[in-house]
Amino acid sequence: MNLVDSCGWMEYFCNTRRARYFASAIEDLDSLVVPSVCIYEVFRKILTDVGEQEALQAAATMRSGRVLSFDDSIAISAALISRQYKIPMADSIIVASARTADATIWTQDIHFEKLPGVKFFPTK
Repeated sequence: MNLVDSCGWMEYFCNTRRARYFASAIEDLDSLVVPSVCIYEVFRKILTDVGEQEALQAAATMRSGRVLSFDDSIAISAALISRQYKIPMADSIIVASARTADATIWTQDIHFEKLPGVKFFPTK
């Protein structure tokens, strides 16, 4: 299973030169899991920067994978992960979601760099 972090989705939707790092995981719909917090982050960014129609289209694309809702089990796991690794709330929710689905996290976010189960693509 694969989970693409919000930054990877943004690279993909903006068709940047770094989109290629995330395209295979995003386009493998049978193996794609998407935490609801990623939908929130991407929708909000595109809504702010581009517009509502584009944000809705991005959210629809993200829903093509298996959406992982933020429930009480993930909340408790995320809190423990946040404390253990000293990472922000949204990132800890992503890690907890990935662990629930036994998924690899695909990201370029430095907060994930040294965590197990991560395919990290440095930006430099």
